[in-house]
Amino acid sequence: QVQLVESGGGLVQAGDSLRLSCAASGRSAPNYDMGWYRQVPGKEREFVAHINWNLAGGTTVYADSVKGRFAISRDYAKHTVGLQMKSLKRKDPTIYNCHARVPGPMAYNYWGQGTQVNVSS
Repeated sequence: QVQLVESGGGLVQAGDSLRLSCAASGRSAPNYDMGWYRQVPGKEREFVAHINWNLAGGTTVYADSVKGRFAISRDYAKHTVGLQMKSLKRKDPTIYNCHARVPGPMAYNYWGQGTQVNVSS
């Protein structure tokens, strides 16, 4: 099992930057991929960014909507995954969820409870 807790959300102005963090616990071996998703309240989640399990540095993948603006990173020593967001827009979905996928015969997916990023202008 993996417990995920997001932090770093808040109220910012359009064009501002903000860094989110996701702390993982409950599993000794960090052999899982992680990523970020987001959603407008009441709507379905959309993919934001992904970073695979690689102790030497993971490969990252981004949604077209955030390419060039967001950057995902992983700190294995601290068991955290970050999401550096730049040029935030009012149209950006506000609820961000951390995600972990544990590989195996049956892949398990874990989600954090979410953190809000509200953009004003």
